[in-house]
Amino acid sequence: MRILTAGESHGEYLSTVIEGFPKGVRIEQDFINQELKRRMSGVGRGKRMFIEDDKVEIVSGLRNKITLGSPITILVKNNDVKIFSQNKDELPSLSVPRPAHADLPGAIKYNEADIRNILERASARETVGRVCAGAVCKQFLLNFCIDIASFTVGVGNIISSVTPKNILDIKSKIRASQLNCIDPKKEKLMIKEIEKAQTGRDSLGGIAEIWIEGVPCGLGTFMHFDRRLDAKLSCYLMSIPAVKGVEVGLGFQYAKMRGSLSHDEIYYSKTKGFYRSTNNSGGIEGGISTGEPIILRIAMKPIATLRRPLKSVNLINKKAEKAQVIRSDTCAIAACAVIAEGMSAMAITESFLEKFGSDTLSEIKIAYRAYAKNLDNL
Repeated sequence: MRILTAGESHGEYLSTVIEGFPKGVRIEQDFINQELKRRMSGVGRGKRMFIEDDKVEIVSGLRNKITLGSPITILVKNNDVKIFSQNKDELPSLSVPRPAHADLPGAIKYNEADIRNILERASARETVGRVCAGAVCKQFLLNFCIDIASFTVGVGNIISSVTPKNILDIKSKIRASQLNCIDPKKEKLMIKEIEKAQTGRDSLGGIAEIWIEGVPCGLGTFMHFDRRLDAKLSCYLMSIPAVKGVEVGLGFQYAKMRGSLSHDEIYYSKTKGFYRSTNNSGGIEGGISTGEPIILRIAMKPIATLRRPLKSVNLINKKAEKAQVIRSDTCAIAACAVIAEGMSAMAITESFLEKFGSDTLSEIKIAYRAYAKNLDNL
């Protein structure tokens, strides 16, 4: 399976093409739209979220809501359109790069004097396409009872230590949350931090946790480094704009513990088969899923565009200037977590198709059932 996104932040459309997706999967457009709505939510989002009304148009690859096995093309029309592929726009050239953005390295790499030609594609608006692809993959995975959810762990220095029981617990607790958080007490403090940052024309990052349940033992492999499941998930999550850290299971906490106190001991019973009483590995050992819930964390840096801009240098005259002030969010950790769910769904789907085939859903189900039966007999 291959996924390609295209489009600029203020172009006419954002598009997603999914190649190699199985035939026979029912895809509901409303489900994708709901995921896009989740991406726009959360305390700390900017004015762009009030301008756009992201809704998809699936223009190829389906008939009567069922995938054909051909490439799937999804379009999302922008409301805030400022640049065009054929007509000249009236936007002024931007020549002062913003620190922590793709502005300067992008301008140098592509020999570009107008930073607008960099930021239009580097913008996190591109993740609309990823959420669309992730929503398609989520609907495929639900055929095998694989579910994904996320929640906000922290914003700035406010960190929650509440641990959910399972995905049902996560979904029930975030239903009434403004920040996708399962800890109401800490959420109030997180919101206050965001409000302080807004008042100070500053920005904040955060930490989010992603849970994936129902993944069978055996996805991924240690045979090839690029097909290790934890490597693939980490790669996809690190590709999200502003994500600067990824943890699997205990992550960096492993470095502080002795092996005797951190590794998941193995047990066996006739009813459960092989199992573990702990899940410090986060559901992945040796690059292969263990059958336990896969637990991931992402660290998002503070939003790089500030209303109180940082020091920079003009690309043209090389003189010191303040960075450009461009409309942006104060904190987008809740949205980032939704994107992370989508990226995780893509990675799991790819590894799932590698193991069980990719032509038709009916054939994949046969292969999956045979594998599951074999696991039951171990």
